[in-house]
Amino acid sequence: MKQNNTPSRKLFTTSVLLALLALVSVTAATAAWMTIADRTRVRSMRMDITTGVNLRFDLDPHETFEEYVKTLTFDQIAQRIKDEKEFDPLETPLTPVTTKDCEKFTLEDGSDANKEYYLEFTLHFMATQDMIVHLTSADSDAGEDGTQVSSETAGVPDAIRISFTAEDTSIYDPGMGGGSVQGDAGRTFGLPEGNTITYNGDNELFSLKANEDKPVILRVWLEGNDEACTDAIRKADYKIRLRFVGTDENGNLLEGSRRTAKEQSN
Repeated sequence: MKQNNTPSRKLFTTSVLLALLALVSVTAATAAWMTIADRTRVRSMRMDITTGVNLRFDLDPHETFEEYVKTLTFDQIAQRIKDEKEFDPLETPLTPVTTKDCEKFTLEDGSDANKEYYLEFTLHFMATQDMIVHLTSADSDAGEDGTQVSSETAGVPDAIRISFTAEDTSIYDPGMGGGSVQGDAGRTFGLPEGNTITYNGDNELFSLKANEDKPVILRVWLEGNDEACTDAIRKADYKIRLRFVGTDENGNLLEGSRRTAKEQSN
């Protein structure tokens, strides 16, 4: 007498489909990671940081506002990283990593990332009056200096992350656009076009008391889990430009923050 194997066949088919779905899910989760090898790393970076006239910063703390600066270049930052971390970021490219807390970084397989795979340095800020500091995409009257991450290779800016840790941590995602989302590691935010930016809790970084130094830890990394972080961006160069401004508690730019003509007319 012939037995009916239909239920068994259905169960087998379902199991196969579930296995295939699991494989697809794993592949989708890991496909973003570019190959970890010298030939596939991002190779070089430029970084320029500026502020308004009532807000300054430096790589070291100082006693008076006048001792701080308004601009730093990546050469200066790289030298500090070389002194403190014992590797030269001008010669050592970023390698894809990820993090859950913006302090410990890991590779795709979960192992600890080497310190040279990402950048970490401290900026000390001081202002002449109480203010809330924001990252801004708007340019100053002096020229094009608003925050921007750029590359000749499409996708690179989307894969870059920059975190700012003071009391709390804020993470800038250049590919996000405006708005913000709260996560375990902190608030991740993007910036709209410079002439449309509104200063609010989305792009707020930290607060300052007049003439008091505040250390802020910056970390820059290539986010392996970003869908743009594939072999398509290997060997890419990129540039990072950061600009900070100060506002009152209502998001109004303080005098001396040097708004552009477009900002002033809005």
